[in-house]
Amino acid sequence: MPASGRIPTTSLPIGSDADLAWVRQQVRQCAAQLGFGLVQLTKLVTAASELARNTLVHGGGGRAELTPLNDGRTPGLRMAFVDSGPGIRDLDLAMTDGYTTGGGLGLGLSGAKRLVNEFSVETEPGRGTTVTAVAWVAHVPSARPGVR
Repeated sequence: MPASGRIPTTSLPIGSDADLAWVRQQVRQCAAQLGFGLVQLTKLVTAASELARNTLVHGGGGRAELTPLNDGRTPGLRMAFVDSGPGIRDLDLAMTDGYTTGGGLGLGLSGAKRLVNEFSVETEPGRGTTVTAVAWVAHVPSARPGVR
């Protein structure tokens, strides 16, 4: 860990389809290193894929920022997707289940929100959007002694 005690953030450009694949790969690698299980890891990569595609398609490109977290007991991962695009005109509509403008996984923002523990959207017309998603490692309780 750096001397400052802060865990470094990795910033990944999002400007092409190849960058989307790179973001997915980096999220998968980071989440695995933090101890996320297969199901959680799959959810994180799925959410990241949807949010990165939104950043590219609707925001005109931007960046993903991956920040490992630790609350003292549990590791986690913060993913922020930042663009300087037109912003989201109607955030309530965009957060509606089933709402999609096509081209992505069909999850939309509401679907990505369901895949993580914490979710927020900051958007301003003409100034861009930042979508932040946080997930914490869920520790599966071990089996009771003597139970197989």
